[in-house]
Amino acid sequence: MSIELDADQQRALTRLSELVDRHGRPVGRGRGLYLHGRPGRGKTMVMDLFYGSVASDRKRRFHFHDFFAQLHAATHEFGSIDKGIDRLLGKARLVCFDEFHVHDIGDAMLIARLLDALFARRIVLVVTSNYPPQGLLPNPLFHDRFEPAIARIVERLAVVPVDGEVDYRTRAPQDRTEGFGSGRYVVEAAGGAGAIDVRIGAHSIRARSVDGAAISFDFAALCGTATSAADYVELARRYQHWTLYEVPPLREVPADWAMRFVNLVDVLYDADLALNVFARVALADLVAGVAAVPDLVRTHSRLGELSQNRAVPVGQSP
Repeated sequence: MSIELDADQQRALTRLSELVDRHGRPVGRGRGLYLHGRPGRGKTMVMDLFYGSVASDRKRRFHFHDFFAQLHAATHEFGSIDKGIDRLLGKARLVCFDEFHVHDIGDAMLIARLLDALFARRIVLVVTSNYPPQGLLPNPLFHDRFEPAIARIVERLAVVPVDGEVDYRTRAPQDRTEGFGSGRYVVEAAGGAGAIDVRIGAHSIRARSVDGAAISFDFAALCGTATSAADYVELARRYQHWTLYEVPPLREVPADWAMRFVNLVDVLYDADLALNVFARVALADLVAGVAAVPDLVRTHSRLGELSQNRAVPVGQSP
């Protein structure tokens, strides 16, 4: 199947092709690309087209949440961050990161060490991000501490915008039968309460139901407690069909609850797992008026791929 690329996507793919030889093997010698733009502009698609064309088994592709979950596990297993990085990278000559972002100063220091390891190995590095390099770690209290890492990114990677006018997720088919896009976004209050404790490591999360490969949660039970993106990654390995009930307008909940929701959608989208959302308001109102929550625009774009349904209250005509 042929794919029609817009001008930004074609330009990025052309630049990516310069990172491999005529046999499709990485030859970048520490070079790479930093692809950035608004959500839904095709950054991941372009990177994946390139990644699939590379004729080598010494390549690795990671989503950022999944990578850090693996890195923390490997660091715990081997006793040091450096050994954990070695374990994950192996003998890779090409590494691709999807959804590169930095919001937390602790993560920023870890990412700086990761970049040092990648550049020292002269690995070909490709990243996609919703942020230009100078937009990473935007918190003014900490941004200057990440400036050296930003300088290394700009020095080593060609910064290429992929930011056309069209959000292609708005054109995604609404009739998918599997994967993330097969889910629904339903405006409906669905009363009930969680009744099953699902164990993750040393703690547990209260689920509403578990049925084979399907799991459901109330928003407050999953996003209103001290859960992490690593928890969602682990659960995504166990369950392929997800339902989240009682999702309120995000402006009505603490910012950390909304941020966990952003992380959850990221993890399920990258794993391409079905998600049904039962919310109290329509999607546009769900994200309206929310301040200080990074990446919510991306969440809005991704949820737009779900079939949008408005339930009819009992006793009313459609």
